[in-house]
Amino acid sequence: MKKILLSIALVISAGIGAKAQTPKTDLRPDETVLLYTDTFSGSPDPVYAEKITSAGFEMAVDNKVEKPESISEGGDLGDISGMARIDLYFPKKPNGQMIVVCPGGGYRYAASFREGLYVAEWMLERGITVAVVKYRIPNGHCTVPLTDVQNAFRYCRAHAQEWNVDQIGVMGFSAGGHLAASASTLWVDEITRPDFSVLIYPVITMEIGVTHKGTRERLIKESAVWNHHLADRYSLQKQVSRFTPDTFIVLCSDDRVVPAENSLLYYNALIDLDVPAEMHIWPKGGHGWGFSSEKHAGKGNDSFAYARPEFEASLERWLEAVR
Repeated sequence: MKKILLSIALVISAGIGAKAQTPKTDLRPDETVLLYTDTFSGSPDPVYAEKITSAGFEMAVDNKVEKPESISEGGDLGDISGMARIDLYFPKKPNGQMIVVCPGGGYRYAASFREGLYVAEWMLERGITVAVVKYRIPNGHCTVPLTDVQNAFRYCRAHAQEWNVDQIGVMGFSAGGHLAASASTLWVDEITRPDFSVLIYPVITMEIGVTHKGTRERLIKESAVWNHHLADRYSLQKQVSRFTPDTFIVLCSDDRVVPAENSLLYYNALIDLDVPAEMHIWPKGGHGWGFSSEKHAGKGNDSFAYARPEFEASLERWLEAVR
């Protein structure tokens, strides 16, 4: 693995002409690891580490996105392609647990602030090591997001002893929840199998009328006959096995973006196969509330503020129990 010499000006220059994005925290990664390339340039992403390295994985499938990366005012990072990467955060007192975080975004972008950076901040306070995956969008190549997450697991497993980590789980939001559930059910070996899974308002199924339409269309499209097979493969309630990791699921009943039935399908599949599972459903909060109350307020009123303390206490208890 080689360190990449990168001037800060190089990254900032990529955002010229775009509205400056400023996360509501000074936290930045300890290390940014490029999964495939050894060059980090042309991205307006303000969240990266001074230390940038390359994992050196071979990119077997290119998603062929030719546009440069983009970012919204709220930190939604779009058009991720060859610079797929993980941001690593190391706590001062690691408790041995690590979590690979998959931000949501309908397989169109990664909500890298509220479902990435702010998640890392919460986890670090509890001694949990974090890898936020800025994964490639499918763009007609459905395998690439999961490949990126599995390569993140390979990299983290290889360095686990060095980082004082003995357990690595996965966490995902919305379409990132679909990706985390994919990692939990479609793993290829013990290295890529998560030790536990946390799914926040996740997309689970590809069934029309139940799934989130944009997630389905961007992952598998809808026109060709062969996509019926992919619809089954990526309807993850059908992929649950007795070897699916312990799972924690959170959602709100009034979610109008991803129907609650997604989580119910997955929970029932887990229970049917005696996989330990815990699910919390709050009556209000909608979709996309992420972490945390103060930082989410930048998008308007925090619809989930009333339940955040209870949610956070439940998640913290569960993470301690699953160790």
